[in-house]
Amino acid sequence: MTQFNLSLPIRAGIVGTGFAAKLRAETLQADTRSHLMAVSGHTPETTQDFATKYDAFAIDSWQQLVEHPDLDLVIICTINRDHSAIAHAALKANKHVVVEYPLSLNPAEAEALIALAEAKGKLLHVEHIELLGGLHQALRQSLPEIGNVFYTRYVTIFPQRPAPRRWTYNHEQFGFPFSGAVSRIHRLTDLFGKVASVSCQSRFWEDDDYYTACLCTAQLRFNNGIIAEVTYAKGEAFWQTLRNFEVHGEQGTLLFEGDEGSLIRGEERTPIEVGGRRGLFAKDTGMVLDYLVEGTPLYVSSAASCYALKVADGLRQSAETGKVVLIG
Repeated sequence: MTQFNLSLPIRAGIVGTGFAAKLRAETLQADTRSHLMAVSGHTPETTQDFATKYDAFAIDSWQQLVEHPDLDLVIICTINRDHSAIAHAALKANKHVVVEYPLSLNPAEAEALIALAEAKGKLLHVEHIELLGGLHQALRQSLPEIGNVFYTRYVTIFPQRPAPRRWTYNHEQFGFPFSGAVSRIHRLTDLFGKVASVSCQSRFWEDDDYYTACLCTAQLRFNNGIIAEVTYAKGEAFWQTLRNFEVHGEQGTLLFEGDEGSLIRGEERTPIEVGGRRGLFAKDTGMVLDYLVEGTPLYVSSAASCYALKVADGLRQSAETGKVVLIG
């Protein structure tokens, strides 16, 4: 007996033809419990090539795909702006839904989608593979070593020259950077809990409808007193890649630079083994199938994802008003 009384294989459709969509398609194709039936994309030629490669059929629009009567599951791998509308239509059409983060750029819309999924008795899973990654797992396992945490700093800077004129550099399509890249915030809320207040500053290097670089820097104060500083930046204005995460506790410091981790106590520096990041989309997809077929719990809840979005939207409000925003 399956969790949702689904007949196998589970028939899936994908909205999108990019990197994440390809990894999803490969996993669905390789797992006997699933069958990729259909795909829709931005351009007919790319969609047809994708469909041919993965032995699926191309559909002209996502609106048609979500209404297809033979599909059980819709996987959304397209621009951030459209996630909410596609998820809503798919749930209304009684499909299970998997969506890459963010679920929506509007926390209220995200909450409404979660309520709709519950009312329909359907899965609504928001991918957050950073929680499955080696860095997050190593960090979580190492936290007891440093005692009471009081401060953390998380910096990700990605130079791109020239900056691509793609949706990831478009205000409307990507969203406010901490919302579009909500994994930065979700990693912190997963580790440290509820947030009391936030403040944020942002700067964009504009170029018509797109920007060539962005810089967002924020401070979060958690209910437990922990203070976090987060920086997210990308584009032509930057020259050095940084991916650093440090956590300071009363008995030591955890420092992760790229894929290398250390526990630091004075002059003593102990290496921390950090697992790789490869295969996480496949792992996420496999866990979705496990849940649908066997009822195995997933690694993240939609409610937790929605809360991270709420915090990220508070950062947007702070950047726009120059004021501290209370989260609660």
